[in-house]
Amino acid sequence: MSKNRPVVNLKLIEGRSFILGRQGHIFIDSITASNQHAEIRILNQKIYLRDLDSTNGTFLLKDGSLVRIKKGYVKPEQTVVIGGKAHTVTELLAIANDFAETGGATTEIDLGADRGKTG
Repeated sequence: MSKNRPVVNLKLIEGRSFILGRQGHIFIDSITASNQHAEIRILNQKIYLRDLDSTNGTFLLKDGSLVRIKKGYVKPEQTVVIGGKAHTVTELLAIANDFAETGGATTEIDLGADRGKTG
């Protein structure tokens, strides 16, 4: 992805749910990510993130520390860590946006094995 901020059309994905994980709408390439690890959706133009009882948890990066999140509203610029891979909420939403624009085609969208490593 380029250094420019991804474009996200929140109206296009309003009310839709997208699964993040090894088997979901947004593929997280990590053996420590659950098959269906977390869910992201837009509710009333706000971004809602929910862990789906994953084995290794879903984390937000806050003030340089990882904080486990079960569910809650997040901001576009926040960093989400799943399976040791870090991605901004906007990056995840851009992939969800692309998925919605294609009509929900069955092709998985891969964030890449080398992106978002932490530690």
